[in-house]
Amino acid sequence: MTLRDTQSESDDRQIAIDRVGVKSLRYPIQVRDKHRSTQSTIATAQLTVDLPHQHKGTHMSRFVEALNSHGPVLHVDNIRDILAQLTERLDSECAHVEFEFPFFLEKPAPVTGAIGLMDYTARFNATLEKGVMDFVLTVIVPVTTLCPCSKAISAHGAHNQRGQVTLAVRFRRPIWIEDLVRLVEDSASSELYSLLKRPDEKAVTERAYENPVFVEDLVRNVAQRCDEDANITWYRVEAENFESIHNHNAYALVEKRLA
Repeated sequence: MTLRDTQSESDDRQIAIDRVGVKSLRYPIQVRDKHRSTQSTIATAQLTVDLPHQHKGTHMSRFVEALNSHGPVLHVDNIRDILAQLTERLDSECAHVEFEFPFFLEKPAPVTGAIGLMDYTARFNATLEKGVMDFVLTVIVPVTTLCPCSKAISAHGAHNQRGQVTLAVRFRRPIWIEDLVRLVEDSASSELYSLLKRPDEKAVTERAYENPVFVEDLVRNVAQRCDEDANITWYRVEAENFESIHNHNAYALVEKRLA
């Protein structure tokens, strides 16, 4: 029996679609880990292609087929091949993939050395267009910030809060997720930990108090460190403070192309 292929029919509205495909697809993925070779995690995937104006639709099953062709676990090294398959299977000039996943690091507490697992969010964005690949690595890092103004004007203490830094980079050579996380954490009032005993809590609190940063300071600190890294060719850093004494958040962004 021949079934009608509606997606391959023509469309007369003369409107091309920039990206069409599937998203919110969860899939096992293995990523490089600086200290343990690889780390297995679960990514939320988005796979899309461009759709010329004359085509009515795309074939959604082919996106999943391209992903499944690499077996039950995706390796980062296979991303370019997935993109190439998408352009070939869907007769497109441009394909995009995004994989967002939790990434875990063992962190010792600053005084007692108690070990806890910290989770971060990492994201791979890759595009293949006419044979040229673009790759962006993003990390989302929670931090602590303490307000310089509050410290300067208050007789006792200063307000502090948890913040979130989103750092996206392009680079010449492969770069470790852990190194980007460290770059961000070194730019804040203090890094966060999952496990703290009382001596550790004292140390973290005092460290933040001695290192106050506005949200503006935070993005500038990250930007300065990116500027000094010859491997980074472009970056975008965003910082958002979840304010503890305001009913709104503070936000800042810096974006720069270095090469």
